[in-house]
Amino acid sequence: MTAFEFNTRVIDLNDFITGFALKYTRDEDLAKDLAQETILKALSNREKFTTNTNLKGWLKVILKNTFINSYRKKSNQVISYNSDDYKVMVGDMDDYKPDDMLMTDHIQSLIDELPEFLQTPFMMHVDGFKYHEIAEQLDLPLGTVKSRIHQTRKVLSNQISHD
Repeated sequence: MTAFEFNTRVIDLNDFITGFALKYTRDEDLAKDLAQETILKALSNREKFTTNTNLKGWLKVILKNTFINSYRKKSNQVISYNSDDYKVMVGDMDDYKPDDMLMTDHIQSLIDELPEFLQTPFMMHVDGFKYHEIAEQLDLPLGTVKSRIHQTRKVLSNQISHD
């Protein structure tokens, strides 16, 4: 299938995609936005489509994944009060309450008590390193790094729940 044929078939399915998006969003404007984003992703990832397969199904999967990712981003937003107005910020609030600071100190003390072989990969992960980066820097197998981070989370969770 040529690029022109593919683009034509995808664009011809705009009404179908918009109707399908409406089932997810239940809002006509949001459905149009979601359909437009789906079509854009489909057109820009044409090489990933296998000819003689179900184009509608492929578009449905792109739409569903786009909707889910969008929903996850929105659920990560926090509304905080500002003296001027309400603002929506992405992520956690910067203002900690005293209880939060005590809990953070408590968790840090629990981490400090861990053996070095658990503490180091965990703290690197907390600092934003990816699993494969931690594995490379510590010269460990990837599975070992994942296992140690999981073990650390489990130990910390148990210790916090018993406190």
